[in-house]
Amino acid sequence: MRKIVIPTDFSENAMNALQYVVALFKYERCDFFILHAYADEVYDHNRLVSPDVFEEVKEKVGQNSDKELAKVLTRLHQISPNPKHNYQTMSVFGTLIDEVNSIVEHENIDILIMGTRGKTNDRNLTFGSNTLQVLKYVKCPVLGIPDSCIYTQPKKVLLPTDYQLPFKRRELKLLNTFTKSFRSKIHFLYVSNFDKLSLRQEENKAFLLASLSEIEHDAHRILAKDITTAINQFVKENRIDFLVMINSRRSYLESLLYQSTIDKIGLHIKIPFLVLQNIER
Repeated sequence: MRKIVIPTDFSENAMNALQYVVALFKYERCDFFILHAYADEVYDHNRLVSPDVFEEVKEKVGQNSDKELAKVLTRLHQISPNPKHNYQTMSVFGTLIDEVNSIVEHENIDILIMGTRGKTNDRNLTFGSNTLQVLKYVKCPVLGIPDSCIYTQPKKVLLPTDYQLPFKRRELKLLNTFTKSFRSKIHFLYVSNFDKLSLRQEENKAFLLASLSEIEHDAHRILAKDITTAINQFVKENRIDFLVMINSRRSYLESLLYQSTIDKIGLHIKIPFLVLQNIER
């Protein structure tokens, strides 16, 4: 049984992510936890002037959250009446990151899935603010679904890596089972100006290939200074339909996520984007 948590802000982007995930896992038995955390909506309300008003606003926002989750559930059953899928809605007064990490820990969640942008849907940004926070701080694999993304089987998977850090078995197991079920081909991309790998890089590469030995793969090396440009170009030229990246301390992805402003991120993602969190739970 795969356990999946899906945060929602009730936007069409969030609904598109839900439609994608039920299609992606249509042959698997899954427990879906559909979460709406509404503390920010309450605290941002312009009527908060006294404790009594706070409780009134909190109750109304909570009731609206329950109603919207019920609508989401009805729509999901219409879209995908799949007997292998169990849905549980969760309306909670709390912050998104705290509530998601709590579910991840208590339910031993396998993966979190959400739209890359929410209600604001600013097309000049790669990630919305909520998605960016999730990618930074949630301690489980995260799959981001762009707003215009329609489900197709992920046949060509790109995994950029510098082979500098050891990989986590749990995350590689997820990637292994995922790509095996779709008979995907993984393209490992090493972007560097150096011809040879160090001994540590060779060991990490060998471990990666051994962990994914049953998956068809190719290893590529591109001589380039700018990793972001190289990834964008490789995705376009090779018609990649699924991107996987590792988020670890001092990694390329971490440097992207901690840009001073999110509009500086130049990784223009129009395909599903799986982030494996190589950090302690």
